[in-house]
Amino acid sequence: MYFVDASHFVLASFLGWVWCFVRLYVRAASGRQRYNVLGALNAVTHELVTEINTTYITATSVCALLHKIASRGASVPVTLVMDNARYQRCALVTDTAKALGVELLFLPSYSPNLNLIERLWKFVKKDVLNSRHHQNFQTFQEAIDGCLTDLPTKHREKLATLLAHNFQTWDNVSILNA
Repeated sequence: MYFVDASHFVLASFLGWVWCFVRLYVRAASGRQRYNVLGALNAVTHELVTEINTTYITATSVCALLHKIASRGASVPVTLVMDNARYQRCALVTDTAKALGVELLFLPSYSPNLNLIERLWKFVKKDVLNSRHHQNFQTFQEAIDGCLTDLPTKHREKLATLLAHNFQTWDNVSILNA
């Protein structure tokens, strides 16, 4: 089972804390260059499969990710848990998934808390972007790629607790009439 979602990293300044008695000038990047990472996170092994570009995430990007996952030769059926983005629900993606033998499971609208990969994107943004200034787009890309490369080694212990399968559930809930 893979949890799939895209993160659109924007070259900009992300401030953590700024409080001072005198005026402080904070360096900021110019422009709005984006580094798009479409990722599929294995729910058990925490392995990350990515499709990366600097333009837009489209249905063809999702199909390329599907081919990467299918080429891994899994001996068990593969299920992708996805949100309701348009480019994930289109006929091209569903037809490609069917041809590759991959099951698509769509989450309810507006429920990012059910998608495990959202926790990973939050971790990457905190580790790479918060309170940091990148001189140019190349160092920005290298920082994100470095963090993603270090996930199974350097960040393994942090991710073990962050990517646990503890989702909030409600048992024996009574609904009050309004």
